[in-house]
Amino acid sequence: QVQLVESGGGLVQAGGSLRLSCAASGRTFSRYIMGWFRQAPGKEREFVGDFSWSGGVTHYADSVKGRFTISGDNAENTVFLQMNSLKPEDTAVYYCAARPVGLIDFTFWGQGTQVTVSS
Repeated sequence: QVQLVESGGGLVQAGGSLRLSCAASGRTFSRYIMGWFRQAPGKEREFVGDFSWSGGVTHYADSVKGRFTISGDNAENTVFLQMNSLKPEDTAVYYCAARPVGLIDFTFWGQGTQVTVSS
C-alpha cells in the first residue's frame, strides 16, 4: 500500500523558514516524479514544484521560484520542501504527491500539512 506522509508544517512569521518532509513507502519511487502542491482557503489547489529522483531535476511555480527548494533522500525515500522567505500568501495546506514518470496525473497523495505564515 502506497503511503505519502507529510510533516513539518506549522506557524511561522513572515520572512521565516520551514522545511516540509514527505516520507514515501509502499513501492520503489525511483521511477516516480514527486510533487508538492498547496491549497489555500477558498482557492484551488496549485502546483508548487516537483522533483525527479533521476538526476534530481526540479521545477517550480513562479510564485515560489528562488525561495523554495525541493530535494530528496533516496535512502530514506523522503522528499523535502525547504521554504525560505515565507510570505503570508504562502499560507495553505501543503500536499505531497507522486506520479509515474511519463504520466501526467499525480496518482498518489498525502494527507497534507498546514503552513501558516503570519504578517
